[in-house]
Amino acid sequence: MNHDVPLTPGQRPELADAARRVTTIEALRAQGVSPATARRRCRPGGPWQMPLPGVVLLHADPPGEHELLHAVLRYTAGRSGEAVLTGRAALALHGLAELPQLGALDDRVDVLVPHTRRLRSVGPARITRTARLPRPVRLAGLPVARVPRALADALPHLPEDARNHLPLHEAVRRGHCEPRSLIAELEHAGWLDDPRVAVAVDDLLAAGRPAAEDLLFHMVRQGGLPDPCWNVSLWLPDGPFLGRVDAYWPEASVAIHLDTRVPRQRGHHPTPRETERHRREQTLKGLGVTLVRIPPRALQASWRRQATAVRAALQAAATRPTTDWVVVLPH
Repeated sequence: MNHDVPLTPGQRPELADAARRVTTIEALRAQGVSPATARRRCRPGGPWQMPLPGVVLLHADPPGEHELLHAVLRYTAGRSGEAVLTGRAALALHGLAELPQLGALDDRVDVLVPHTRRLRSVGPARITRTARLPRPVRLAGLPVARVPRALADALPHLPEDARNHLPLHEAVRRGHCEPRSLIAELEHAGWLDDPRVAVAVDDLLAAGRPAAEDLLFHMVRQGGLPDPCWNVSLWLPDGPFLGRVDAYWPEASVAIHLDTRVPRQRGHHPTPRETERHRREQTLKGLGVTLVRIPPRALQASWRRQATAVRAALQAAATRPTTDWVVVLPH
């Protein structure tokens, strides 16, 4: 999986020039320019400017986007050298196109530093002290958080309507990350309880269903299980919908559901959608239907083990009467 994604050739000279135009008071002193002289040149109307404490931009024009990144890193890294670009700036450097690019919303740059640093946000530098400082990837020479962390860190600073267009599919499709790592980072940050984020994650998981369905078909065939009804909806005779299942054995009242639900943190309050799904599952259980939930990752890890579990459910069903209260219809 290619995490160290290079920028386009047209961006490389711009980044290199930006690095040369950004320096520090200490670096200038090492070159023979006194701090007093540097600060005098950074006064209004002077040839230089100081966008952040101790950081000098060697021209008087407004800083460009890449100059801003270098300036923020010069300020936050300090002598320790530990600072990682994250949030929207990192996503822009990774090349994700579905979020507003750097400079489109504001000029704040999110940076992660160790939690032991006593560093505050100032000017364009928005500092987050963290005990989970990620190991960065280098993009055009800059230390950048990987996409899952950068996306989780960007969310608090996005307008709510922008959360309807999270680049989750793009991040996975372009090989920046796997769904599991992306969801784990969002869960750690507490974002799975946000309805818009939860919908985006559900859509991401749904996009991976075809591969999981193929593996389920393989499990049934290679596992020697009897043929089920595939992809059907279960209803009560008078019409109420009970749910969609991926495989159903009517003679045994056993159903399989590929469980692509997002794991919820402890204390999570069920959404109305989750409450309704739970009610339907309880109704199925009350009618004598055995619902076997199989996460796609469990099928990938060992389809034979899952086939054994389903076979056990079918055998157990032989000792109890089947239900006549469920209508099976194609989905």
